[in-house]
Amino acid sequence: MAVTLETLDKLERRITLTLPADAIAKEVDARLRKLSRTVKADGFRPGKVPLSVVAKRYGYSVHSEVMSDEVGKAFADAATEAKVRVAGTPRITVREDAGEGQIAFDATFEVYPEVTLGDLSAVEVERATGEVTDEAVDKTIDILRKQRRTFFDRPDYQYAEDGDRVTIDFEGKIDGVPFEGGKAENFTYVLGEGQLLSAFDDAVRYMKVGESKTFPLRFPDDYQGKEVAGKEADFLVTVRRIEWPQLPEVDEAFAASLGVKDGTIDALRADIRRNLEREVKFRLAARNKAAAMEALLKTTELDVPAALVDDEVGRMVEAARADLQQRGIKDADKAPIPQEIFRPQAERRVRLGLVVAELVRANNLQPRPEQLRAHIEELSQSYERPAEVVGWYLGDRQRMAEIEAAVLENNVADHVLGQARVTERPVPFDELMAR
Repeated sequence: MAVTLETLDKLERRITLTLPADAIAKEVDARLRKLSRTVKADGFRPGKVPLSVVAKRYGYSVHSEVMSDEVGKAFADAATEAKVRVAGTPRITVREDAGEGQIAFDATFEVYPEVTLGDLSAVEVERATGEVTDEAVDKTIDILRKQRRTFFDRPDYQYAEDGDRVTIDFEGKIDGVPFEGGKAENFTYVLGEGQLLSAFDDAVRYMKVGESKTFPLRFPDDYQGKEVAGKEADFLVTVRRIEWPQLPEVDEAFAASLGVKDGTIDALRADIRRNLEREVKFRLAARNKAAAMEALLKTTELDVPAALVDDEVGRMVEAARADLQQRGIKDADKAPIPQEIFRPQAERRVRLGLVVAELVRANNLQPRPEQLRAHIEELSQSYERPAEVVGWYLGDRQRMAEIEAAVLENNVADHVLGQARVTERPVPFDELMAR
């Protein structure tokens, strides 16, 4: 097999492949003969179908299969011989100038770029810091109390306020015409907690039981119900019931209900603090990891193979379709999803992946076994049975791959932060925990 390699652009290459036609013909004949031993055809016993009949029926598909196999093998051998790292799938085209008894192809493809890492000591990186205060513990206890609240009717309750559970009837109309999903009876929700659009809360707030009101509501342009998005409706709402919330007292019974072993308030606060400290640690790590990756991109210039970006775009589109299916969107597999909206993010992912791979290789940042074990054990502390969680991770190769990726990213971030000029910024607890 003769091989030539041409440079077409920065990353684009072309290899010309030539294959002997008689070798292709022999392989096609061999596969057809093998097929004839098992193929069925009307008027013939199994294994007795004439080769000419098999060739007429299956010749084209077998020939295509052989060509695909042989060209693929020839390209792999040629790429190995030329010592090129192929990025993506080559584009194969037939040449018309093949010599007698030969079949010629052009394989056009991209190669991985040479990655030259920049000087990290010249870049500034902001490292986020944070701590768990007594106030943060108090806020968490308040959230836990709210999650376990009960609601009661109160005879002296005059009007609805935020935090109350209200039961309402409502009907909406656009230009005087009712619309689908715009009507409900005995609908119950907690006022002021974002379960309905804010215009609903504003209308119901301070209404009394039995009172009715008509109010305008403009649906947001990005509202999930596309048939009403951006339109203005008039709603008639009637309050049927108002219930007052009662939060549990912070006492030993409350602590016991949360699974605190010795059931004391001090133990409850200590348990909450430990959980918050783990969460804060992970959130700070995520922020600082993102800052480190951004620094890597700023300090490294490289050309990105379009084929890898195209592949990443394809994966992102499929992930978007899967997300639509999980949400119950009808015909999600056929939904028009413009690929170009994913391209900037896809290119960034590919670029970062290439840079990280080179940094890991150059600085031996691969995860070590003890790092993997420590990371798993830290994750397991958020669960009731940590030992079972550790075994759950260790017993599954895919889950371990996710752990390896996370630890590798941590190693990269630690390396970058250790080399760069770092300034620390304390992040308030509420900002850090905001979703």
